[in-house]
Order: sequence, then structure tokens, then C-alpha cells
Amino acid sequence: MFVYKIDEEVSLALVQPSFAMTYFDIVARERDYLSTWLAWPPHADGEAFFSAFITSSLKGYAEGKSMTCAMVYKGQVVGNVSFNTIDKSLKKATVGYWLSKDFQGNGITSRCVASLVDMAFNQLELTKVEIAAATGNAPSRRLCERLGFTLEGIITQAENLNDRIVDHAIYGLAKDG
Repeated sequence: MFVYKIDEEVSLALVQPSFAMTYFDIVARERDYLSTWLAWPPHADGEAFFSAFITSSLKGYAEGKSMTCAMVYKGQVVGNVSFNTIDKSLKKATVGYWLSKDFQGNGITSRCVASLVDMAFNQLELTKVEIAAATGNAPSRRLCERLGFTLEGIITQAENLNDRIVDHAIYGLAKDG
């Protein structure tokens, strides 16, 4: 298993088939909560859903088009963070994440996203990282601002979140120099 240690509490682990049941367990407990800002939880109906997600994610990683990792806190898988896309021609990556509500408030997502930004700029030699957050998702928007991302604009009617149309705030962070 590929693991990137961020600090004594938090690490990133490239997704692997053994995570499918853990992901499903989190979503089964927190489906309503996660469905507030994510479109896919209502469709996550079993371990097979996440097995297919992990297979697809590993294919994207092998092709250099994405990188999907589990967020691991004190040895426990607690969420997911990823380069949803890596566009080498634009030198840009888009980041997405979700975290179990039971582990929020510990700085886990902030540390994980900051590590992905560092990887994007210093290992992948990209020059921009972008995050889209629903305009009403205050915690996600605060995370972007805390990490130094700049609000670049609002895309109206950007996503259908389980029969609720939401706008997206697009945040960007450019590599210095």
C-alpha cells in the first residue's frame, strides 16, 4: 500500500480494494449528511459501488489523469481526497474531498489538501490547483480561503445535488514564481 505520511496523525493512502467496505460503512451511516454537498451518496448502495469507484480511480492514476487517496487519521480511513483531474497540458489539477462528520474539526482535510497542493506544485510540476465548492458549503469555502485559494468566480446552476440545483464557487491557487 502506498502511504504518504503528512504528520503523526494524518496520512494519505492511495485507494485500494480493501477500502471499499470502509467507504461504504461511512456512507451508510452518514448518507443524508454527505448527500448535502455530494451527488453520489444516494447511489452508493453497497461495497460493489466503491469497488468499481476504486478500480476506476486506480486506472485514472495509472494513466496520470487523477490520484485518489483515502484520508487516514490515527490509522483509520475517515474520508477521501483526490486530484479529480490532472491536466498536464494546462498544468492544472482539480481537488475534491469528503470527510466523515465524526472527524471534522481536527484539521484533517486542511492538512490533506495542503499536501496535495504541495505535490501538485513540487512533484507534478503543475502551476495551478482548483477547487469547486457549492456556494452554500461554508466549511469547504472556509477551507479554500484558509489555504490561500482565491475566489475566481461563481458558476451558476453548476450542479444538480440530489434534485437541488446549486451554484459553484471556483477557487484557484497558483504556484508562486
